[in-house]
Amino acid sequence: MQEIDWQQELTRAALPHAVLAVLTNGEMHGYAMLEVLSSRGFPKIKGGTLYPLLKRLEDQGLVSHEWQHDTAGPGRKQFAVTEQGRQELARAAKAWSQMDEVLKNFRADRQETS
Repeated sequence: MQEIDWQQELTRAALPHAVLAVLTNGEMHGYAMLEVLSSRGFPKIKGGTLYPLLKRLEDQGLVSHEWQHDTAGPGRKQFAVTEQGRQELARAAKAWSQMDEVLKNFRADRQETS
């Protein structure tokens, strides 16, 4: 029987929440976001995961981007969270907290019956 990779499953579920949270601290391009995510507990996230997620979040109106042109190199997208994204982040935080409580209750029930 193959074991479930819980870290991967939880990372997939938490990543949109984490990206919106990172962007509440200010605009950022993708590579900088990867560095922040990595330093905060998402070390395995790559551009092939982040950029499609940013596109989905943008399609949902949760983030926006502007092209930043630098004389020293190619332009790059600078992402920002929208007001709708801030509202969604609050909803995500509430949902995550509720799910954490549900799981704590299951663990407590299991310990009581052991």
